[in-house]
Amino acid sequence: MSGRLVLGGAPLGQPGDVGPRLRAAMATADVLACEDTRRLHRLAADLEVTLTGRVVTFHESVERARLPGLLAALAEGRTVLLLTDAGMPSVSDPGYTLVRAAIDAGIEVTSVPGPSAVITALAVSGLPVDRFCFEGFLPRKGGERRSRFAGLADERRTMVFFESPHRLADALADAAAVLGDDRPAAVCRELTKTHEEVRRGGLAELATWAADGVRGEITLVVAGAPERAVDLTPAELAAEVAAEEAAGAPRKDAIRAVMARTGLPRRAVYDAVVAAKSPRAPKA
Repeated sequence: MSGRLVLGGAPLGQPGDVGPRLRAAMATADVLACEDTRRLHRLAADLEVTLTGRVVTFHESVERARLPGLLAALAEGRTVLLLTDAGMPSVSDPGYTLVRAAIDAGIEVTSVPGPSAVITALAVSGLPVDRFCFEGFLPRKGGERRSRFAGLADERRTMVFFESPHRLADALADAAAVLGDDRPAAVCRELTKTHEEVRRGGLAELATWAADGVRGEITLVVAGAPERAVDLTPAELAAEVAAEEAAGAPRKDAIRAVMARTGLPRRAVYDAVVAAKSPRAPKA
């Protein structure tokens, strides 16, 4: 009989957020796979849970190497509990490869649901949460990051990103340049921890604030594109696209950025660019 893979939601900061089911799962699991063994043992001490199972590391650099051993334990009927440092496994954390492999092997996969930085940030952001999308970590390089934002220029849903504190100011500045200075956003820092802070405002305002330096775990929430249209002539639209290109944006990204600022459909902006590039008919 095969075992069970259990995904456990670890607290973002407060051990008290852990419910009795996760405590029981930690105490009874045959194998506990975790990102950081020191954090796991600290959490167990805070919860007054005695770990009886075998503890193994399961982080990005060893994730695939650990699969055969964990799958073998599951095939022998063992219960494997997967815990990441905070939040739910697989959500921008290790876990997907093991989940997929277990499913493919016909092994039961279940969860002890728990905290999620994505949902927590959405709830406190003050932005619409009826529809949203999660985009994970932003690219490290500025050009790739701006292209990512350009690709989301016409996204109507509220967007959630993870970002490192030392890249936050640049990421906010890039977002402001592509999505607009006044696009509403919220920077959620150290959620549920002692120094929790939620800073709300326009992207440019938040970029100025972050320029002084920010510490801690960051979740960024950005409002979706507004449903509005700006009345510009085709020549003015083409000039807007040309300005984006002059700043280094590829044509496709430049068009998306103008779409985001104006609320106009892609066809209107694209046609304006084509018309501006077409040779003028000779005068009679």
